[in-house]
Amino acid sequence: MTDDAPAAGAPDATRCGFVALIGAPNVGKSTLVNGLVGSKVTIVSRKVQTTRALIRGIVVEDNAQIILVDTPGIFSPKRRLDRAMVKTAWSGAHDADLVCVLLDAKSGLDEEADSILSKLASVDHEKILILNKIDLVPREKLLALAQAANERLKFANTFMISALSGDGVDDLRKALAAAVPPGPFLYPEDQMSDAPLRSLAAEITREKIFQQLHQELPYQSTVETDSWTERKDKSVRIEQTVFVEREGQRKIVLGKGGATIKSIGAEARKEIAEILGVPVHLFLFVKVRENWGDDPDRYREMGLEFPKE
Repeated sequence: MTDDAPAAGAPDATRCGFVALIGAPNVGKSTLVNGLVGSKVTIVSRKVQTTRALIRGIVVEDNAQIILVDTPGIFSPKRRLDRAMVKTAWSGAHDADLVCVLLDAKSGLDEEADSILSKLASVDHEKILILNKIDLVPREKLLALAQAANERLKFANTFMISALSGDGVDDLRKALAAAVPPGPFLYPEDQMSDAPLRSLAAEITREKIFQQLHQELPYQSTVETDSWTERKDKSVRIEQTVFVEREGQRKIVLGKGGATIKSIGAEARKEIAEILGVPVHLFLFVKVRENWGDDPDRYREMGLEFPKE
């Protein structure tokens, strides 16, 4: 045995890599990230296009660290914000070590999925096909969809899962751990996301707004954490501002006698406190910021590149 050979019982070399999740809006990317990580790191909403920036979930499986890049859903962009989100999604695919393509098994190879597969042909990295929501589709249809997608694009592997129930997620996690390249861990082992807590808290509040007002309010509202104070009694005092584009939207968020914003705040405070493990005092303010969708500074705060046109 040579001097540089590993000692008996030495741990295997570590692996670490970025895995991009690509798919149309509402295929279940955020739910899958949260399922793989085992904790909430991205917001999940019935409204499409809720994931704006590349929020990463971090998974440690055996000797591997998987850094999940949860990209915005890819759709046909109409406005400046839409274009920024789609550009961010594709940059996430090109920059990752591995690309997972999520398809909604119920929707199949619809127009959006077809467009994504066509564009992915230009991405050089190894690709894995994930059919989600398999509990809603007969097995014969699943097999036919898997075959059709693999005929369209060369996938290294195919997984059938239900991100919501967790069916198949463990097998996918193990496969991703084996597929990321050798290398040292890039984050502490107990870290689940690289999104600062202030950002995560703002995202949670934004999710609660969507849950309560998904019919009445356009999705281009945003939430910013203005202050975060850790008090002597270990509790945290957080002040956040909800920005909308018109006075009418502000009245909707506030609700009659402030009832809606109180309810949103109570739900957000409860969830933020669960994540932090300490009591939280949350104060919400609602302001009108006209045309914030055309303000470059707002894009930078959300981790998006401001499109020139």
